[in-house]
Amino acid sequence: MSSCSRPPLEVADVFRLSGAQYKQSQHGHLSLAQQKVMSAIERCRSAQLGAHHLHCEHCHTDAIAYNSCRNRHCPKCQGSSAKRWFAAREQQLLPVEYYHVVFTLPGEVAQLAFYNKAQMYQLLFKAASQTLLTIAGDTRHLGAEVGTTMVLHTWGSSMMHHPHVHCIVPGGGLDNAKQWKACKKGFFLPVRVLSRLFRRLYMQGVRELYESTQLLCFGELTQTSGFEHAGHFMAWCKQQQSMEWVVYAKPPFAGPQAVLKYLSRYTHRVAIANRRLQSVDETHVSFTYKDYRRKGNNMHRTMQLTCDEFMRRFLLHVLPTGFHRIRHYGLLASKAKLNMARQALHVAPPPDIKKTANESETDSAPFVCRQCQSPMKMSALRLPAYLPRAPPK
Repeated sequence: MSSCSRPPLEVADVFRLSGAQYKQSQHGHLSLAQQKVMSAIERCRSAQLGAHHLHCEHCHTDAIAYNSCRNRHCPKCQGSSAKRWFAAREQQLLPVEYYHVVFTLPGEVAQLAFYNKAQMYQLLFKAASQTLLTIAGDTRHLGAEVGTTMVLHTWGSSMMHHPHVHCIVPGGGLDNAKQWKACKKGFFLPVRVLSRLFRRLYMQGVRELYESTQLLCFGELTQTSGFEHAGHFMAWCKQQQSMEWVVYAKPPFAGPQAVLKYLSRYTHRVAIANRRLQSVDETHVSFTYKDYRRKGNNMHRTMQLTCDEFMRRFLLHVLPTGFHRIRHYGLLASKAKLNMARQALHVAPPPDIKKTANESETDSAPFVCRQCQSPMKMSALRLPAYLPRAPPK
C-alpha cells in the first residue's frame, strides 16, 4: 500500500525536530495563534490527523491519503485552496488590460505595524484602496470608478517582516454615465501621485489610531522615539510623512488568464514554500532566497539559519485571528457593479458553474490513482489520533 508522495524537505520537518524545544524556550512569548500554527503544521498529512484508505477498481492499487490541517499558514494546504479560488475568480475576468500595483510600508512604520498588526494591516488595506479609487476617480487622471483585488503579504524573500499589499486592477472603470472608460494603453496611474496620497492617508490613519489609544505597543520605538509622549509621536509622524514611500506599478499582463495564474500564486502563498528548503537538521535550516540588491542570475542565494531563528521568522507572519488577507474593492466588491461593467464592455455574463451529467468522473474525483489516473474510492476511514473536546455541558 502506497501513500501520497511528499517533498523531500518540509517546514513541518523543522517544527517536528525543534518545535518542542522552541516552545519551551519561548514560553510566555508565543501567542495562542502561533502555537496553533505550529501544531497544525507538525500534524498536517500525518497519522495524527487521520487518513483515508483508497482503492482503485481499475488497477487494484491501494493507497493512504493522510488528512490535511487546512491551516492558512501551512505550506502544504494552499494548493487546493488556490485552485478553488482560481475557479471562482475566473468568472469575474473582464476583457481588458490588468495592472499590478504594490503598496509597501517603509521601515519604521512597518516596525510599528509589527506590534499592532490587526490595526495597522487593516489601515494598509484602507489607505491603499482609497488611494486607488480616489486617484482613478479624479477626472485629471481617469475619471472612473475602478475595482481591485488586494492581497496582503507580510514577508520578504528572507522571511523578515516586510508588510505590503499586491493589487490587481483592471485598466479602466465606469464613468458617471456608467460607460466603460479605459486608461491609456500600457499606463495605469502615475505612481508618484499614488505614493503621495497613500502616504498622507496612511499617516493620517496612524495619528487617529494613536489619539484613540488603539496602538497598544511600540516596541523598541518607545525607547528610541519616546512614543509615550504625544508630541514626540506627532513629530515622528511628520518625519515619516516627509519621506518617499514606495508604490510600484508593473506593466500590464499578457491577458486576463495570465492575471489569474499570477494571482493564484500570490493569494495563497505563505512565508516560505517547501520547495525552497535545501537542508534541515536538528540545529540549522538552509533555504534559497532572492537578494534584490543583485541583478540577473546572481539574485538567487542560499541562507542558513538556526532552527530557532527560522521558526521565529516564520511565525512573524501569523495573521491575527479572523483577519482577511484577500479583499475586493470598487467594481470587484459588488456583483451588481461588475455586471454593469460587463454590460458597458458588451460582455455576456458568465454561466452558472454547475456540474453537468456528462462531466468526467475524474474531474470531480478528489483522489486520482497515480498508476492509471483513474478515480479512487475510499475503502476505509482512519480516525485522528486525538479528537477535539466536546463543548462543556
